[in-house]
Amino acid sequence: MAKRVSVLGSTGSIGRRVLNVVATLGEEVEVVGLSARHNARLLLEQARAFRPAAVGIADDRQSFVLKPLAAEGVDVCAGEDAAEAMATLPRVDLVFVALAGFAGLAPTLAALGAGKDVALANKESLVTGGKLVRNAQRAAAARIFPVDSEHAALGQCLDVCQPGGVRRLILTASGGPFLGKRREEVANATPEQAMAHPVWDMGAKISVDSATLMNKGLEVIEAYWLFDMPWDRIDVLIHPQSVVHSLVELADGSFLAQLATADMRLPIQYALTYPERRELRFPAARLELASIGRLDFARPDADQFPCFGLALAAGRAGGLKPAVMNAADEVAVEKFLASEIPFGALAGVIEATLADAPDGEIGGYDDVVRADRWARRRAAEAAAEVASRTRLGGR
Repeated sequence: MAKRVSVLGSTGSIGRRVLNVVATLGEEVEVVGLSARHNARLLLEQARAFRPAAVGIADDRQSFVLKPLAAEGVDVCAGEDAAEAMATLPRVDLVFVALAGFAGLAPTLAALGAGKDVALANKESLVTGGKLVRNAQRAAAARIFPVDSEHAALGQCLDVCQPGGVRRLILTASGGPFLGKRREEVANATPEQAMAHPVWDMGAKISVDSATLMNKGLEVIEAYWLFDMPWDRIDVLIHPQSVVHSLVELADGSFLAQLATADMRLPIQYALTYPERRELRFPAARLELASIGRLDFARPDADQFPCFGLALAAGRAGGLKPAVMNAADEVAVEKFLASEIPFGALAGVIEATLADAPDGEIGGYDDVVRADRWARRRAAEAAAEVASRTRLGGR
């Protein structure tokens, strides 16, 4: 029987890869729903190719593009709740959350609330609302399949571990395009330089987060919620080759590691076919260790990557602080990509927002939404202050 999936964020970089893999699996996977935020024309093309029962577009101004689908028997949903509608379609077995940023939290909760398994390619859902996501998962007895290469690797290693036999989880990080450079050397780096990742082909926001190592701080928080591991037993190592995607240290000092080429389609396919593995039907490079020759590991330099430390501190503080930190980062990166603030100011905007953030615990989804909105306003103010000082505003 085919696995029936809904892909949220199908027009983004991860969503397109998901559909690329789905196409190679043939009758093993049936696409039931697709959603996008703005790109209605690509969504229309995808719907014509995969023939889902329903599609959703968050930007209702673009819904007119999808009108031909309605005439062909496809349900068309438009508006801010479109992704949630696609996440709760009755026939869906697995919801692939490939949305970017905080926008992934609500549909993730909706999918779990409807008893669906979730393939999670949106770390912000766990960063901002980890407590809510885990509570919803437990209540539904649903599974979460992490699609980040590092967490997919940890999950595969932990699947063969005995309970109580794990000492430490180790996430690896490439170090991004500025590895080995001092902060002052990259303070005025351009968006193009920050997005020039040496290994992975990713979207703009995640590429900048990789350059600051913020992305790895978010992944530590994600691992905390996914694997119920104490903070002091989650570690990070810089590994420039990006061959070892994560490691698990066992109680006796042994290590388990997952190695693969840097290709997001591998964890995507595993999430779609779990617990079985399939031969790859798409062209992908095979891992040749002899040609790589060496694997290097080092600890992150806290002075070089201040955003990494801010993320870890927010995660340990808990409550609403991770949501505040995430929102501040999203705003800061947006301002940087628009050339309104310099690269070297990213950490300062996040730090200023966290310094002013009120303490608070997460009682429900609305608490996270309020914290997110407050943090975006405060981060925008902090960014404007930086822009005024550096005379970058308005460029």
